[in-house]
Amino acid sequence: MTLKNAKRIYWTGALLTSLWFGASGFFELTKNPIVWDITLQLGYPSYFIYVLGIAKLSGIIVLLIPDKLLRLKEWVFAGVFFDIIFAFASKLNVVGPSGTIDAIVAFTMVTITYLMFRKIYSATYLNLSTGVKN
Repeated sequence: MTLKNAKRIYWTGALLTSLWFGASGFFELTKNPIVWDITLQLGYPSYFIYVLGIAKLSGIIVLLIPDKLLRLKEWVFAGVFFDIIFAFASKLNVVGPSGTIDAIVAFTMVTITYLMFRKIYSATYLNLSTGVKN
């Protein structure tokens, strides 16, 4: 795969992820009954819903800044994966398998986006004892 195609896939995924989690974060902060009621039904406290909304909106801002804050983007991806995994587990236990389809779709989309992120921005680590990149 060429770098150009990897960038196209990454930015498409980043935009879709931002729309998905941006809408979710907005709905959590505005107490949209659909999102709010489902989250409460899953057993999460109301204060957590606000924190989740703020985290999602902050994360998508970082995700959409091109070629900057790469380490922080790693944290954003980690947070998104945690959100998806917890949503999947919560829905599986409370709603049942049919309630997990959105989490499976989100996990697939974010995984492909993250893989393209790693292809575009390969990680280089510096061995502090030798000063050599690994």
